Amino acid sequence: MENKAIVIIDYGAGNLRSVANAIIKLGYQPKVTGRAEEVLEAAAVILPGVGAAGDTMRNLTESGMSRAILQLVAEGRPLFAVCMGMQVLLSGSEEGGWHQCLGIVPGRVKRLPPTLKTPHMGWNQVKQRMAHPIFDGIPDEANFYFVHSYYPEPDDPSVVAGTTDYGVSICSALAKGNLVATQFHPEKSGECGLKMYANFLRMALGER
Repeated sequence: MENKAIVIIDYGAGNLRSVANAIIKLGYQPKVTGRAEEVLEAAAVILPGVGAAGDTMRNLTESGMSRAILQLVAEGRPLFAVCMGMQVLLSGSEEGGWHQCLGIVPGRVKRLPPTLKTPHMGWNQVKQRMAHPIFDGIPDEANFYFVHSYYPEPDDPSVVAGTTDYGVSICSALAKGNLVATQFHPEKSGECGLKMYANFLRMALGER
């Protein structure tokens, strides 16, 4: 099944190959692009991410992708943001000083407490905090794969879709309209991760 309307954003960093392979495994043919106009034409968009907040925001801004993402969300179009992609949705990040981010979800990205081993790397449970189609067929407290030293703290608790305990309670999934984001990596999280991408694409493409 080919669907060119699924776009994975390439801003010069990110776990692009793993994300693309996960989507291909589900039977779709995604397009990896760094062109803002192709993002705005898509039916479903995935914003993956690894790296640092400052570099990510600079790359998104210089490529024009920041404006495209803001427009996408303002129009209520489906977007799935992963790891650093999730963090840049917030107002700003403490990583390497203070970096202004996209401000789509009010809140800040904070460093994990120094008493904890960082990065938080490996499998951990996600407690579902809302009934949402992204969790269809996924057991509560299922394990997903994490790699991060900073975590998002939204101002509005009603957008927190899932939490994970790692010394502190982390917002590990959020949902707001057609926007979904996870701190963990679904593409590295086995069957539950694939199921989450499948749920998002079913929502975005209007499939049953």
